[in-house]
Amino acid sequence: MQKLKAEIVITIPEDMVLITRVEYEELKQNELTGVYWNMKDLEKRINKKSDWIKENILFPSRFKKILDIDNGGFVYYPETKGQPWAFQATKMAEFLEGNFQRIFQLRK
Repeated sequence: MQKLKAEIVITIPEDMVLITRVEYEELKQNELTGVYWNMKDLEKRINKKSDWIKENILFPSRFKKILDIDNGGFVYYPETKGQPWAFQATKMAEFLEGNFQRIFQLRK
């Protein structure tokens, strides 16, 4: 059996950097650390309007008991009309990822 040893040179552009997957994941996680979303931010993240978000995520009791800061969660539910919503970005992103099926499951 013949073997061929080859050496190649790959040039990485000046505006790019090569990092490990672990470093990449850490950077992604840190991107949201200390960040709070408002309702508009959440709408952009999941591509749904606030009415849908409220009806399917924020107000169903199965989620509200987890999300509401009054229950130790990470979502500030406005107490009066006109007050802004506030979402702890890292935890809300994790919640959305971990509950995708439950959120989009059709209720019978």
